[in-house]
Amino acid sequence: MKAIVYTQYGTPDVLRLQDVEKPTPSDGEVLVKVAAASVNALDWHLLTADIFLVRLMGMGLLKPKNQILGADIAGRVEAVGKNISRFKIGDEVFGDIGHGGFAEYATAPERTLALKPANLSFEAAAAVPVAALTALQGLRKSGKIQAGQKVLINGAAGGVGTFAVQIAKAFGAEVTAVCSTRNLEQARQLGADHVIDYTQENFTQSGKLYDLIFAANGYHPLSAYKRALTPRGIYVMAGGKASQIFEAMLLGNLFSEKNGRTMSNVSAQIDLQDLLTLKEMLEAEKVIPAIDKRYPLSEVPEALRHLGGGHARGKIVITVAGKE
Repeated sequence: MKAIVYTQYGTPDVLRLQDVEKPTPSDGEVLVKVAAASVNALDWHLLTADIFLVRLMGMGLLKPKNQILGADIAGRVEAVGKNISRFKIGDEVFGDIGHGGFAEYATAPERTLALKPANLSFEAAAAVPVAALTALQGLRKSGKIQAGQKVLINGAAGGVGTFAVQIAKAFGAEVTAVCSTRNLEQARQLGADHVIDYTQENFTQSGKLYDLIFAANGYHPLSAYKRALTPRGIYVMAGGKASQIFEAMLLGNLFSEKNGRTMSNVSAQIDLQDLLTLKEMLEAEKVIPAIDKRYPLSEVPEALRHLGGGHARGKIVITVAGKE
């Protein structure tokens, strides 16, 4: 089968389209014929190792342990291992498989997949898992979102941000979206009650306070985010540059207050119940994937360059098997 492979950390230039052995599902796994995948900041970090923790967290100290990137997939079940009870051959599925998605076939543990929403194409379904799980878990688990709260989404135009705006609205929040001038209308269409053009206004200096700030992108010091929170408000860092991620991880507890403002971070965890929650929201059209660009499998390097540029409007999708 064809797959995008990398054997060393680096820029997208190290990625190669190669013929590799088609995987076989182990017990508890399914083999999926991949119709579509999508790129995430996770793929960029695993490719470049720009966050050194990548090398220390079992991903490979000197070279990548798993040589095929791609966590998000959608496709059809081609084969099943032993003890599989939730899927059969031919089922259309989507999910966050961790790695291996930039290929014509991928194996995945059963718990990482769900039946594809019937109203979504494979491309739209592939755009969902990592970004939407990050938004859902960040808002609901870390942010403890409640109906009626004033919620600000910083970086509302990217993959995670576009889902965060919609999910926050689905939970009944009053949503303010922060993005650049060219993305203001997209944020409104996604349901934002208010929009802020960060090129014209710094929301951390406006005097307005928010119950929950979800930072999908866009940098401000922790002290500035804290200043924009209500007395018991919560800040959740969900993505950004390496320096921003380290700041939230290392200094979040220091900036948090006992029984007061909380500074935290979120990293998407594979969770079947959360994936099923998203499936329900997608089928009810409470959440609609925003897709920026589509690339064929052979152009994954270019897709990652576009992601690395930091200006994607929604998700970047990889079409693997063509339209079906």
